[in-house]
Amino acid sequence: MQLIQPDWPAPARVKAISSTRLGGVSVGCFSGLNLGSHVDDAPAAVTVNRQMLAAAAAMPQPPLWLEQVHGTEVAVLPLSNQGAVIADAAFSEHAGQVCTVMTADCLPVLLCDASGSQVAAVHAGWRGLAAGVLERTLAQFAAGAEIMAWLGPAIGPSAFEVGSEVVQQFNASDAAAASAFVQQGEHKWLADLYQLARLRLQRAGVQAIYGGNYCTYSQAELFYSYRRDGQTGRMASCIWLQP
Repeated sequence: MQLIQPDWPAPARVKAISSTRLGGVSVGCFSGLNLGSHVDDAPAAVTVNRQMLAAAAAMPQPPLWLEQVHGTEVAVLPLSNQGAVIADAAFSEHAGQVCTVMTADCLPVLLCDASGSQVAAVHAGWRGLAAGVLERTLAQFAAGAEIMAWLGPAIGPSAFEVGSEVVQQFNASDAAAASAFVQQGEHKWLADLYQLARLRLQRAGVQAIYGGNYCTYSQAELFYSYRRDGQTGRMASCIWLQP
């Protein structure tokens, strides 16, 4: 199994990883460490893969797996109920709570404060970014907290083609967003998801931003990509406070 360790100066108490597709027991188009239970992979294989991930990363407890809908809801852990959790971000200030999001082209963003007392994981595709999922998650942190962010594996700027409606949606809220798009034709643009996230984070006061140097679409040996393959697996990005 190959896990990515974020390269950022997070406090020692903050633990974080992002998975790749390497390792695991899934086969076929899900070959490797598929962690998504909603993609028609064999349920038993997904269960084993999730157990393998938790063990390899020495997690204090199993992750909470969200039902992601490209929205802006933030699950604050621990939760009182044990049912399905519809949210696109998880936040916690309690030790041992593993905040987790799944991706296969969308951008995973991991957040922590400089004191090592609060963490969050965010699923930030273009819809979530435009709707304000990062801002909604940052609002959970203590007022005045110095926050740092790590941008995990996502589709890169040379592979993410979008229509003009996506460009217009971002430009309408921030003129600087135009720098994240390169026109390819009359109605086609290449979008830099990493840059769009950086702009949003900076506008919200986050200056310490790391990561953003992978491409799930082009690095097929390492990552699942929905854009590239259609039916495929999911990676996970996880963050927690060590007990």
